[in-house]
Amino acid sequence: MDTVEDGRYPERPRVAVGAVVFNYDRVLLVERGKPPSAGTWAIPGGSVQLGETLRQAAEREVLEETGVVIRAGEPVLTFEAIETDAGGRVRFHYVIVDLAAEHLDGEPRASSDAAAARWVSADELPQLNVNRKTRELLKKRFGFGT
Repeated sequence: MDTVEDGRYPERPRVAVGAVVFNYDRVLLVERGKPPSAGTWAIPGGSVQLGETLRQAAEREVLEETGVVIRAGEPVLTFEAIETDAGGRVRFHYVIVDLAAEHLDGEPRASSDAAAARWVSADELPQLNVNRKTRELLKKRFGFGT
């Protein structure tokens, strides 16, 4: 059964965050394990909880998904992700704020909503099914990838 709790068929857009984390010449990516975008690689993140700042949410979500400890910084991109079903109903609607972040500690391990998590080099990026927005952000803002 579809519920608002898992983000499907919401009554209003949900706010989410992502964190762009580099460790030397590699970026932290997760393979999404759940809809929307299951099976695609993207920067880690998730929904902002009530009373939580964007930075707090990014730090919590990255820790939950990957086990990596970060210090979230300034926003680098804001965009919407809207998905409709065959009948035209809005299945998902997220307003996503991606933040730059500093790696403090830890090596990635998949947890929470992530099917996989790892550091990815620019050379490895083309071989992965990377989310279009993630690819654009990494290239345009950070000069990472092709």
